[in-house]
Amino acid sequence: MKKFKTAKESRVAITELMLPSHSNFGGKVHGGYILNLMDQIAFACASKHSQCYCVTASVNRVDFLNPIEVGELVTLKASINYTGRTSMVVGVRVESENVTTGATKHCNSSYLTMVAKDKNGKNTPVPGLLITDKQGLRRFARSVERKMAVVKRDSKYDSKKQKIKEYLEFLEGENVKLDLD
Repeated sequence: MKKFKTAKESRVAITELMLPSHSNFGGKVHGGYILNLMDQIAFACASKHSQCYCVTASVNRVDFLNPIEVGELVTLKASINYTGRTSMVVGVRVESENVTTGATKHCNSSYLTMVAKDKNGKNTPVPGLLITDKQGLRRFARSVERKMAVVKRDSKYDSKKQKIKEYLEFLEGENVKLDLD
């Protein structure tokens, strides 16, 4: 196995026709179906990079920017944005295309953290990321920044270190009523 790989070596794309069976009660493609596709392509990309079975550790924020219509083609593109010791951040972009007009829409982008597993189900090291362009550097740096923000947020709201007075300022202007025991 290589010690380092480029994002291009493990890049994956899939295109699928959206069928009525993929729709929700509003007649649009169900967000859960798109999340399922995103998880599948992230698995394929991470597995291709690591040459291991991979599991989803977390999914970064998912914003549905535009609805997807039944009958449209949906293309998902995935690439490795970051590598840790045993984990990888896979960037996934979802676009839809109206087959009759050719119009395309960016529907969402998200980042899934995938962890490589060995044959015994234990975390196993992955090849590092060989960055070859400015976009790759930007993506890697952005992933590091997201990782640091999660650590900061999780430690700030640690249940063992509750800072009730600091939390009160967040209630201002919100649709909430405070009734503590």
